[in-house]
Amino acid sequence: MDLTEKYMLIEGKVDWKGRTATKNKHGGMRAAILVLATFAFENMANLALAVNLVTYFNTVMHYDIADAANHLTDFMGTGYILSIVMACLADAYIGRFRTVLIAAFIEFVGLALLTLQAHYPKLKPPLCNIFLPTSNCEKVNGGNAVLLFLAIYLLAVGGAGVKAALPSHGADQFDEKYPKEATQMSTYFNWLLLGVAVGGSVSLTCFVWVQDNKGWDWGFGLSTIAMFLGALIFVFGLPQYRIYVVQGSSAITEIIQVYVAAIRNRKLQFPEDPSELHEIPMDKEAALQEEFLPHRDVYRWLDKAAIVSDDSESPSPWKLCRVTQVENAKILLAMVPVFLCSIIMTLCLAQLQTWSVQQGVTMDIKLTKSFNMPPASLPIIPVAFLVIMIPIYDQIFVPLMRKLTGIPTGIRYLQRVGVGLILSSLSMAIAGVMEVKRKNVAKDHDMLDAIPLLQPLPISVFWLSFQYFIFGIADMFTYVGLLEFFYSQAPKPIKSISSCFLWSSMAIGYFMSSIMVKIVNHATKGATKSGGWLAGNNINRNHLEFFYWMLAILSLINFAVYLLVAMRYKYRPQSLDVEHEYEEHQLKTLKPSSTMEDL
Repeated sequence: MDLTEKYMLIEGKVDWKGRTATKNKHGGMRAAILVLATFAFENMANLALAVNLVTYFNTVMHYDIADAANHLTDFMGTGYILSIVMACLADAYIGRFRTVLIAAFIEFVGLALLTLQAHYPKLKPPLCNIFLPTSNCEKVNGGNAVLLFLAIYLLAVGGAGVKAALPSHGADQFDEKYPKEATQMSTYFNWLLLGVAVGGSVSLTCFVWVQDNKGWDWGFGLSTIAMFLGALIFVFGLPQYRIYVVQGSSAITEIIQVYVAAIRNRKLQFPEDPSELHEIPMDKEAALQEEFLPHRDVYRWLDKAAIVSDDSESPSPWKLCRVTQVENAKILLAMVPVFLCSIIMTLCLAQLQTWSVQQGVTMDIKLTKSFNMPPASLPIIPVAFLVIMIPIYDQIFVPLMRKLTGIPTGIRYLQRVGVGLILSSLSMAIAGVMEVKRKNVAKDHDMLDAIPLLQPLPISVFWLSFQYFIFGIADMFTYVGLLEFFYSQAPKPIKSISSCFLWSSMAIGYFMSSIMVKIVNHATKGATKSGGWLAGNNINRNHLEFFYWMLAILSLINFAVYLLVAMRYKYRPQSLDVEHEYEEHQLKTLKPSSTMEDL
């Protein structure tokens, strides 16, 4: 690193003491690694819950399978939808670093309460085997139910804060307008999924095994320790971080102002020259030139918000907006169709975390004569695959494609997302085929009423690995592609908020899963003795395969719509060709050449 590069100042970022961050001391991959480690430990604490809480709700708290699955998806959905609120707070008021700290503490408290409840018998229902037809198990109620839902929704709030602010804080350690750091940022997003996969591997093997064999209190206790270690690592990196300076106003409010102003100015005529639209002089703005977005001739009806009228001498921000403010609103609006097309994939993911686990409970889970694989550990198959494939993708595939296409990320974000969407449809189709095979084994061996775990079907649980394997590949392409897409396309003031498009789509997907299960059961009430395709506790006599195939068809239709959306989407040119502008700006931030010579 030469002296010119060494003393570059990072505009809009400060160190932990409030001084302008410098390139050689703050940020970069060294700081991002600590963020990745934090995310890995946070995922280590939570992934075991995502795949095994259905079993906990069902066997310990005595909810039937459909209610247990709905409680899990409601919890997951709430966590993701709250990430929008946390992102607004992080961007406008609290700051991303502080948001992560506060959220990690709340998540730690939730895990600790969950551990306490699992440990003390008085805080949960009496032991009872809910799978026995003659059993009359007492469901959790009263104060114990309050404690249960208080714990898991504290987890939802804490997880929302981490998801909203931590990935964006990690990306803040790079500046995509500098060539080397643009490449490093792409690597960071790929390795973010690797961190999730490594943490998930430990969670899906060790933590799940402990939950099933040593006790839920021990398993939840390990999650609590992992969350504490993650927070500790995050704090350790404080002196190295580039910390984004909060704006002091809500970007969401500014977006709403654009729509309100456009409606109020709907009768005004467009000026002949777009330069006559309202914008503050650049020499009065204490910000980089990139914060002045050029006018684009799209979504012209929003330009009404920037039309200067005769009574605009002292305009209200709800009556007159800057061109840059209007362009920010256009950027978010353009992302909405992509956001909507990503919802169905989470709907499919929810089934792998709920119904596929219940399939595994009925099957032979023996790895060896003396060791059984917990059904909730099945997602280790795609996760282990990701641990192997992500370094290959990042270090071999991306550089190769970069040489061929000239794109820093190898292939465009939306191409990557599309691959994942079609694979998720394939995963659901395979899941339906595997369910037919599983039920045929139960029918052939006269075990349709077999008690799960106590009377396993003579078919290995590894038959389910096909659906998990395909969905794991889909994960690698879609979710990281979406996260990078939303972050890179959005302007600075709304980075965290735009990243929350992904979490919001996941939230809606989880809520849709709960709703769809109820709708399907209601519509197929007379199809089974239990009262629907997915009703009751005996999936051997239900029609889970029809549900999977319905999702496969929906996913295929969704992919067709996505192709139309992706082909019409136009990338922001700033995200692909800004290197020269960035270098010119950075040279202006350096000390005078005489000072450099003295050094």
